[in-house]
Amino acid sequence: MKKLLATALLATAFSANALDITFATEPTYPPFENTDSNGNIVGFDIDIANAICAEIQANCKFQSHAFDSLIPSLKFKRFDAAISAIDITEERAKQVSFSNPYYDSSASFIVVKDKADLSSAKNIGVQNGTTFQQYIAENGKQYSAKSYATLQSAILDLKNGRIDIIFGDTAVLADWMKTDDSLTFTGEKVTDPKYFGNGLGIAVNQASSELLAELNKGLAAIKANGEYQKIYDTWMSGK
Repeated sequence: MKKLLATALLATAFSANALDITFATEPTYPPFENTDSNGNIVGFDIDIANAICAEIQANCKFQSHAFDSLIPSLKFKRFDAAISAIDITEERAKQVSFSNPYYDSSASFIVVKDKADLSSAKNIGVQNGTTFQQYIAENGKQYSAKSYATLQSAILDLKNGRIDIIFGDTAVLADWMKTDDSLTFTGEKVTDPKYFGNGLGIAVNQASSELLAELNKGLAAIKANGEYQKIYDTWMSGK
């Protein structure tokens, strides 16, 4: 009985001392993050965060936020970290701190089959607040850009002929096309290191150096023990 009581007290003490981490994410971006039929936030990023939390013995939870609010809100510590397919860029790194990269990113263009291509497209859709929007503003001046709160809204406009082409994350667009054969890639992948070549990272407030160290510790552990590869194979197979 005493042994059971001691075990229970240790478990309670551990729970009380465990690190609590609230992650913010924009859950309309499969396979990185999405909401399932039960209203739970799921996806590659969520599994990565949960695996890291298990390694560093932290309690983690997830909140839904608009993508373009993630970094501004993080600066005011409205949550602890953001994991939402966020490209590590020099400009963002001036505002927040990033973990080591957990995914190599690239960008691609998609069109409705037989409707348009890079040479004839005029109106292009991009998600607001993303590096894709920034890239087109700098390097796609031949297009008339329209920004969207979610990729789904952009795809709806693409299919209805309101825009000619979309520029976005290659893995996300590939995941969408698995269930929509009316769309196709066009042109080459873009891996400009100013926008996409540094990979995706978990963002934290610049004052959260201890949290950042713990996240990097957990990330290194799941890469070393094979858990990262299992998660990658589950969500990114064929990307």
